[in-house]
Amino acid sequence: MQSNIKTTRLELIKTKRRIATAQKGLSLLKMKRSSLVLEFFNLARQIQKLRRNLPDTVVKARESIRIADMVAGRINLERIAAEQSSAMASVEAKNIMGVKIPNINIEHAAQMSLGYELVSVPSPIEDAKVNYATLFQMLIEIAEKENALRKLLHEVEKLNRRSNAIENIAIPDMNYKSKYIRQRLEDIERDNVVSLKFIKGKISG
Repeated sequence: MQSNIKTTRLELIKTKRRIATAQKGLSLLKMKRSSLVLEFFNLARQIQKLRRNLPDTVVKARESIRIADMVAGRINLERIAAEQSSAMASVEAKNIMGVKIPNINIEHAAQMSLGYELVSVPSPIEDAKVNYATLFQMLIEIAEKENALRKLLHEVEKLNRRSNAIENIAIPDMNYKSKYIRQRLEDIERDNVVSLKFIKGKISG
């Protein structure tokens, strides 16, 4: 390695600049990693809360559909369900510190079918509809956030590898190179001083 190092002042200046650039880059990487870690734990808490509420939401939806079935009958329930407009989903990319996270939007039709509007529908059926829409939205939100969590984790691991490579390999190597060049330049300078003194001595003698 030492034989490939140019022991010049210009190379020393370049090496010092590279060290400064690497240290600045390392600082930025660590700042980005810290921000992503904070976002990771924030998402993890949100998912934990959603999953904690999920069983109760499932039970509530099942109970409401059971009551609706008892009130309206299975045939009427299936007919009304078939008359409902389907929900539409759109996906947009959300940027978190350079990491693209999919953002899923559920769009429910505002108007029901004519048959549903004209028929007097018992409130248990409307309750079941609302409860299952809530459950559906919750499941979509959990899936969306868990996907975002995986992407953030992947990015944090990538930043860890890059920062470790800079901090533990690149910067120590450049520091060694800078120290080696500086020592060689000092040695050369001392040799030149000794040579000059020798020459002056010869001339004086």
